[in-house]
Amino acid sequence: MIDPIRPFLDHQNVFILDGGLATELEKRRFNLNDPLWSAKILLEQPDAIRQVHSDYLWAGADCVISASYQASLPGLYSRGLSEDAAADLIRFAVQLAIEARDQFWAVMANRRGRLRPLVAASVGPYGAYLANGSEYTGLYELDEAGLLDWHRPRWEILAQSGADLLACETIPSFAEAKALRQLLLETPETPAWMSFACRDGRSINDGTPIADCAQLLNDLPNLVAVGINCTPPRFVPDLITAVQIHTDKNIIVYPNSGEQFDPTTKTWLGQSDPAEFGTISREWRKMGALLVGGCCRTGPAHIQQIRDRTRPVIGNQ
Repeated sequence: MIDPIRPFLDHQNVFILDGGLATELEKRRFNLNDPLWSAKILLEQPDAIRQVHSDYLWAGADCVISASYQASLPGLYSRGLSEDAAADLIRFAVQLAIEARDQFWAVMANRRGRLRPLVAASVGPYGAYLANGSEYTGLYELDEAGLLDWHRPRWEILAQSGADLLACETIPSFAEAKALRQLLLETPETPAWMSFACRDGRSINDGTPIADCAQLLNDLPNLVAVGINCTPPRFVPDLITAVQIHTDKNIIVYPNSGEQFDPTTKTWLGQSDPAEFGTISREWRKMGALLVGGCCRTGPAHIQQIRDRTRPVIGNQ
């Protein structure tokens, strides 16, 4: 397996991810009040998704993550799509990101000092399909074997989608991590990262110490990074420390903006300053996180600030 991240780390010693997709669409006044969440826009207005990918690339992202997080096969079947149509839509999510990347890279001025950005195919958790908040608890009715069976069909589609790597993200459950580990073993030529949703500075959402998760995954040759996403920024320093002790993998962090979601009113509370987010991202980088970006409620302005504060100035290529 060729590690697609390594050239970026050799070139600039950091790999910059994009920011939130669904919440960025909501900021642009798209209605995502649906069990399919961002996959609803994938069905209805895919050009909007391509535009968000493009905006992140212009802001400085080295990678855009496809809109397949919530696009599960069972979820799409429930909307009346056939098996073939559902699989095609999942592939289409990756194709939109590839198109945005290729259009960006076709402009010669965008190549100055940069490597060709990557496309990561999002592998969202089982809880995202349930759309009942269980990705924030990791409390599933399925065991490891059931989760393996649930993930495998979409995994096989995404592994052959043309993406540069897979993004196993917002994983809240140790059993789910073990299921995804098995899929990584079954597809040794498919590079991926795995990032966990955490409830504090020590544990993922189901209560498992993140150190145990890092240790579980450390022997996987095709896992290029392990870390944290969809987590409040205040927990990130302790989580980085906990992961570092138990892995020699690259560490990835892309937390939420720091705002808090009120499930009763379905509104976000607090504010997020992109400049402040960029400043604290520099601290994560100093602690050893080599892959850095944002998750919910972060946007292109946050990613530009991360790039300005973490990436060294490199001359034209």
